[in-house]
Amino acid sequence: MEDWILVALIVQKYGGSSVADTDSIKRVAKRIVETKKAGNSVAVVVSAMGDTTDDLIDQAMSIDSNPPAREMDMLMTAGERISMSLLAMAIHSAGSHAYSFTGSQAGFMTDAQFGAAHIKSVRPERVRRALGKGSVAIVAGFQGMNDSGDYTTLGRGGSDTSAVALAVALHADVCEIYTDVDGIFTADPRIVPTAKRIPAISYDAILEMASCGSKVLALRCVEYAQRFSMPLHVRSSFSHRPGTLVLPDGVDPRTLPNLS
Repeated sequence: MEDWILVALIVQKYGGSSVADTDSIKRVAKRIVETKKAGNSVAVVVSAMGDTTDDLIDQAMSIDSNPPAREMDMLMTAGERISMSLLAMAIHSAGSHAYSFTGSQAGFMTDAQFGAAHIKSVRPERVRRALGKGSVAIVAGFQGMNDSGDYTTLGRGGSDTSAVALAVALHADVCEIYTDVDGIFTADPRIVPTAKRIPAISYDAILEMASCGSKVLALRCVEYAQRFSMPLHVRSSFSHRPGTLVLPDGVDPRTLPNLS
């Protein structure tokens, strides 16, 4: 008789530094496939590669110093489309299967505020169908669509917010935020070598850190997670170290999946 495997639904978010080039994308794909082979369903939210967003802004400004907001958002959504499709190809090359979706295809509906839109609702039916087929679902972060059918972007930290919103809509077990540091520290470890990793932290404490200028997690992302009691796991995509858990009160870290 086969061993029964508990299947968890995990949403993973990879930032620009984690998918900076094709080698990085292949490394991320390998990690996603490993998570899936461990018996989990995996949905992924991905940012634009490296400095792509800044490069697009520079190109726009070289053409028009005051570009129309709608056209800027149309341009800005291009970066995540590149990384999501390349990541789907890398997962295919690694022996698994993935579908990539833009924010609008994944059901992200926003208000009409170009450049700093707010998520009104998430209806991830196509993402659910992909997961139901046993595939990895990859969603472009930082973007959605307004009621007029125009593409919108969510502003700074938008991909983190996309990931949490998707995790909430899918009723995921945990939302993993992958970055280039091993979790949340008492200070920036790249500047202060003696900074200590914080194993677990409350929403309120991380909100206070964010309001004081900490850039590990966007303020809106943590507020969204707190509102819906979505556990967060901040980790490095460059190592398998434990990272930092951001947890609702009373949640035992040992009940969360894939903490290795």
